[in-house]
Amino acid sequence: MNTIGIFNQVDVNLDEVLSKVKNVLEYALKKDGLKNVEFNVIIVDNESIQMLNREYRKIDRATDVITFALEDDKTSVINYENRMLGDIYISYEKAKEQANEYGHSFLREMCFLAIHGFYHLLGYDHMTEEDAKVMFQKQEEVLSGYGIER
Repeated sequence: MNTIGIFNQVDVNLDEVLSKVKNVLEYALKKDGLKNVEFNVIIVDNESIQMLNREYRKIDRATDVITFALEDDKTSVINYENRMLGDIYISYEKAKEQANEYGHSFLREMCFLAIHGFYHLLGYDHMTEEDAKVMFQKQEEVLSGYGIER
């Protein structure tokens, strides 16, 4: 059984949006054939995500999404029944800004950021053009497959 923890740490009711975000993530898990995985999605404000970015990436500015993948450290052997992927932090404020900037819905932006973070937890990246193509294609397949359009 897969477990997705959703934690809203901003003072805005996001229940409906976060319910759909969770459904899209469950769709991605099923699409990729993943079972017995656990991870969290935490919604924070710009100040909180900037603090995380500064502390862990040494970049002193707010970002839209930041992930902490437990499987990055290959020397750690965690023997759990479930595969623990890590945490995805999403800035509510950045998601709102970017939805306006890109001309699509807040729901679409939140789903995109969650799926983007999810694939980072699985080890995908976009540091090279080839890696970016693979990662962004997977993201788009999930979003369009679930019906989240631009």
